Amino acid sequence: QVQLLESGGGSVQAGGSLRLSCAASGDTYSRNCMAWFRQAPGKEREAVASIYRGGSSTYYADSVKGRFTISQDYARNTVFLQLNNLKPEDTAMYYCAARLPWCSSSPKEYKYWGQGTQVTVSS
Repeated sequence: QVQLLESGGGSVQAGGSLRLSCAASGDTYSRNCMAWFRQAPGKEREAVASIYRGGSSTYYADSVKGRFTISQDYARNTVFLQLNNLKPEDTAMYYCAARLPWCSSSPKEYKYWGQGTQVTVSS
């Protein structure tokens, strides 16, 4: 079992920044891949970014490339998402997720999820 706890969400104006954190505990063998997803009202949950084994490989959705940065303190079981130049379209509930094998952009392939942290960007 893996427990995930997100923090760092909030309300900012367009162009602002936030730093999200996800603390993982439990079975470290089940978190080779750590990922961030987001879901806005009326929309499907989508992959934002993922990181494998502390940064050996990373993935970013096209919509956030150049603005968001995922990083990981692997030894301390914590993953971060730096959100810069935020846009109103980034408004969503952001979820941390983990899976044992390689990373995937499909939420159906992730077994462990955090409770989510809200990011709201005003124009």
